[in-house]
Amino acid sequence: MFNAIKIHSNNLHLNSSVAANLKHIPTYFTRPVRFLKSYDHSHLRPDLMAGLTVAVVLLPQVIAFALIAGLPPEMGLYTAIIGAFIGALWGSCYQLQTGPVNTISLLVLSVLLPIAAPGSPRFIVAAGMLALMVGVFQLVMGLARMGVLVNFVSYSVVVGFSSGAGLLIIINELRHLLGLGFASRNVLETGQNIIIHLFDIHWPTALLGLGIIILLLLIRKFNPKLPGALISMVVASGAVFLFDLRSLGVNVIGQLPAHLPPVANLPLFDLTFIAQLSTGALAVGSIGLVQTTAMARSIASQTGQRLDSNQEFVGQGLANIASGLFSGFNCAASFSASAVNFKAGARTPLSSIFSSLVMLVAMFILAPMGAYFPRTALAAVLVITGYGMINRTEIARIWQGARGDALIMAATFSGTVFLPIEFAVLVGILLSFAIYIMKTSVPQVYPVLPDDEFKHFVQQHPHQKPCPQLGILKISGDLYFGAVNHIEEALHQHLLHHPEQRFLLLRMHGVNQCDFSGIHMMEHIRSVCQERGGDLFFMKVQKPVLDFMKSTGFYDQVGADHFLVEEQAIGYLFHKVLDPAICIYECNTRAFVECQNLPKRDYPVEISLQGYQPNGDFRRLLPHQLRHKLLYQDKPPQVIDVRERREYTQGHIPQAELVPLSKIIGEALPQLPADRELVLVCRTGRRSIRAACALKNKGYQNLSLLEGGMVAWEAAGYLEAIDL
Repeated sequence: MFNAIKIHSNNLHLNSSVAANLKHIPTYFTRPVRFLKSYDHSHLRPDLMAGLTVAVVLLPQVIAFALIAGLPPEMGLYTAIIGAFIGALWGSCYQLQTGPVNTISLLVLSVLLPIAAPGSPRFIVAAGMLALMVGVFQLVMGLARMGVLVNFVSYSVVVGFSSGAGLLIIINELRHLLGLGFASRNVLETGQNIIIHLFDIHWPTALLGLGIIILLLLIRKFNPKLPGALISMVVASGAVFLFDLRSLGVNVIGQLPAHLPPVANLPLFDLTFIAQLSTGALAVGSIGLVQTTAMARSIASQTGQRLDSNQEFVGQGLANIASGLFSGFNCAASFSASAVNFKAGARTPLSSIFSSLVMLVAMFILAPMGAYFPRTALAAVLVITGYGMINRTEIARIWQGARGDALIMAATFSGTVFLPIEFAVLVGILLSFAIYIMKTSVPQVYPVLPDDEFKHFVQQHPHQKPCPQLGILKISGDLYFGAVNHIEEALHQHLLHHPEQRFLLLRMHGVNQCDFSGIHMMEHIRSVCQERGGDLFFMKVQKPVLDFMKSTGFYDQVGADHFLVEEQAIGYLFHKVLDPAICIYECNTRAFVECQNLPKRDYPVEISLQGYQPNGDFRRLLPHQLRHKLLYQDKPPQVIDVRERREYTQGHIPQAELVPLSKIIGEALPQLPADRELVLVCRTGRRSIRAACALKNKGYQNLSLLEGGMVAWEAAGYLEAIDL
């Protein structure tokens, strides 16, 4: 029945969670309405100027990025126009610019190469289908509120992939820069062919391309704010026109179409085609989301804007779907364009919408000029872009930092250069998850003790002596199936090295999640402690973990008195749980503030734990029963106070005889009356049990214990004798 109730409660929780997710779906799609209603018209001018600036910078780049993907140049324009418009309206970050990007373009080429020849009709259709599939994947991720998953992908994946992609772009574009007409299947073959065909360089093409590279470097050095790519394209086109370089064999991209993006004819129900693209879609969608989130966070850290990663996923998904349906290809947030948009003073997403409209108008005006755009000039732009993608500063920082990040970066970089890129991305992402799981599966578990001022718990140093009864351990990590074995082994090792400790107190404020494996582990550790005659206690349990313990029945099984408040935990255990006999006679550590009033000296007696029976069969008298016997019984019992003299003199039961526990279990036990009932008294009753066990072993049979000790006697309001 308990399992049925538990399953029913879990189903209710699941249903309520699903309902909560469904409730939020309309808000994602109504984002444009909310934005336009709240738009501040004072932002119109800076948004317009930023949009114009971004459009000028992007025009030559988006054409170049389409060529990287092996697609016609107009597809870059279509993608930039549609991606910027849709991504701005449904995204979360105000200054983010969505469109074709170099890394995604290279990834698209790698995904589509096994399917069709670059530039062929099937290749173009596959690019549209890939964009559509990526958009659906990203949209579902956003609607399901799974934006948090991108947090588990290491930034090292982005650095490794971007650097590898930059190197690939440089190597692949060298043949266009130098006018070499060979085809290659991979980077090694491309590099080999460049060396083989060095004497076949088309010098008019190479000189024009190298001249554009020099021009770009000069602009970047002396006035980096100028749109270098656009200026270089104008200069290169002018050179082609004035010197008739086409007649010398300089290739141009050809006239661009002057019409709106057409609706693509996609095989939406071709399952075989979809299956061929599925792995690539996962890789393109994942790296697109990681790149978008990284750029959005970078901007938000400077603007103070609060981001919604789920809304950003929805925006990127819709942008890719629209791009695929209207003859574009995959898009994502552009690092360079977003940075230009931000620096140009963009205030709202309207700046990206303006840039989209400006590029649409420019496409009609500049379409005839495509006949003079030399391919080598675009290759020069891409070589400079690829070089900039190799972030040497970040590479050095990661390499000198954590070993795991360096491994992820190196693996992703190597995979990008030498493997199909989609697999390199997935390897980097999976490696990120693997390293994350490895780190979380070995959380720190270490003993702690109060500091010298007894204000805070600090990690126990090897030279410090712990409490012989109580071990306090801090767990810094979640109690989930991946970490349970490590935590359990750490607790077992602690108990193995401290066989005298029967009680454990777990500090749980570093545990944010717990699953059934964690519950089973704690049940096992508790049973081990109980076999020692001790128990397991908890301190500062986080609310989600406590709620889970309650839902599984573990909380009721253990008992509410085992979940302690930090300020009262040690005091409770000291006065209610720990054996004061050990505190007084065996322990000289005085680890806690509660121990400081105990005499710090060693007694010349040996106290054996074998005689300790917390549930021994001894008569137990309540305070009123003992008082009645003392006052009205013909032969009243003899009260034996087993505390130390200092405690005894501060207040004791009238006519009680002081016989400290050290004498009872030692060799200096005075003669006690054997014909009368002996009632043993201490502060709370724990030393009385040990004393009763010792007296029983020495032949005394008529033994009783005062239930609750002197604490209970005082609470009952009975008189005490005080020695002055």
